[in-house]
Amino acid sequence: MSQIVGILLAAGSSRRFGADKRLHPLPDGTPMALASARHLAASCSRTIVVIRPDDTALASLLAADGLETVVCNAAEQGMGHSLAGGVAATADAAGWLVALADMPYIRPASHRSVLHALQGGAHMARTVFDGNMGHPVGFAAKHLPALLALTGDQGGKAILGADPASLVLCPVDDPGVLKDIDVPQQIEATGCLAGAILE
Repeated sequence: MSQIVGILLAAGSSRRFGADKRLHPLPDGTPMALASARHLAASCSRTIVVIRPDDTALASLLAADGLETVVCNAAEQGMGHSLAGGVAATADAAGWLVALADMPYIRPASHRSVLHALQGGAHMARTVFDGNMGHPVGFAAKHLPALLALTGDQGGKAILGADPASLVLCPVDDPGVLKDIDVPQQIEATGCLAGAILE
């Protein structure tokens, strides 16, 4: 039986951060991308992390944690290529739960809310907190052709917008679903990451 696969997009260039934010330690010492990957992997029986061809340090970190990686040779061309690459590597999945490496404050329970919506028959699903739509985002297998055709930096936004009536919103009590980190000042001085992993 095919499964829903977690895809963590971790092939970005960190231009605004000023350094490689994926490797930047959070207050508990965990590199940002590794924390995000662990939270996603806590909810999905299989999780892959999409990285760039030159990401030897990140690949080693993830491998040491038992996480599977997929190299996207076209990563520099935008997030759409990374998502398409991750989907192509898991094309037999029942669906995909898509999260971002620079959103380490998403709790596993929020990932599970979208996962359960897909398992319940939703074609697309995503979290919503305080009236704002957040991550992760889920796609059922019916969207395979559209996901494989993604290019540029839009990610799955065009697919979500093409059929809004099919989007299932999953309310969560988790501000982390809205918190992406673009600059060092956005890293919380005291995060609840350790507790979140145990949820």
